[in-house]
Amino acid sequence: MSGIVAAVSSNGTYSFTKPNRDSITLLAGLGVEGDVHAGVTVKHRSRVAQDPTQPNLRQVHLIHEELFAEVGADGFEVTPGDLGENITTRGIDLLGLPVGTLLRIGDDAVLEVTGLRNPCLQIDNFQDGLLKKVVGRDESGNVVRKAGIMTIVKSGGAVRPGDTITAELPSGPHRPLERV
Repeated sequence: MSGIVAAVSSNGTYSFTKPNRDSITLLAGLGVEGDVHAGVTVKHRSRVAQDPTQPNLRQVHLIHEELFAEVGADGFEVTPGDLGENITTRGIDLLGLPVGTLLRIGDDAVLEVTGLRNPCLQIDNFQDGLLKKVVGRDESGNVVRKAGIMTIVKSGGAVRPGDTITAELPSGPHRPLERV
């Protein structure tokens, strides 16, 4: 399974959206260099309020560009970085990956998938009604989250638009993604 990097984004201050960059640098065990969410322990405000010593399983946020077309069909305009992701992907089924998948990006970077982003009310502050498009329920009543995946950095390196992404599935049974 493979895809490409459509865009990269980072922000050194707390803001819902992240500006696009020519490249980002991933730092092993930390996240995106200069990004407000980089660190060994949690950086998302709600997580810090609960327990600031928790490990940061949300170092790098990835969203599939295909989501933008899906919500666009319902009248929402979303572009790379708008939902706070660091890496916008194309052509890879991020939401179908199991926990522990390694994503090899470009020449050196390796990310490990930890789980799903849990969409929050800030998405409705960005565009009213968008939250219902990125989180819902399936026919069985199970919650479905579409706002991307969260990862940790195993090996650092530069990531640029156009870089290839290759998924290396973990051995053992498929562990479906849950919110982190």
